[in-house]
Amino acid sequence: MGIPSEMRDLLLANRNNKPLVIPSPMEDERILRTKKCTQEGVRAGAKAAAVASVASAIPTLVAVRTIPWAKANLNYTAQALIISAASIAAYFITADKTILECARRNAQYKSS
Repeated sequence: MGIPSEMRDLLLANRNNKPLVIPSPMEDERILRTKKCTQEGVRAGAKAAAVASVASAIPTLVAVRTIPWAKANLNYTAQALIISAASIAAYFITADKTILECARRNAQYKSS
């Protein structure tokens, strides 16, 4: 079983020259909006991650230097994991919320 050689040649010829389906202008516009939403999400996530890393680094480093339990139990790796976990969580949560909010905005039907 398989694809007959004539059908295979036809599909390969169409794939190299022009697509079988021509996208509508609305699809191109939707793709551009999707890329814009993704870029907004990445930008907002990066900002939130920067804020979260500073907001978690300061108390972590102060605690390691002042609290005896933290000084005894939190080595450099643990400190880095605490700070990076907060940053990663802030990035993904913010990016997800931003992308979903942008998608909801774009899902509204526009009267033509």
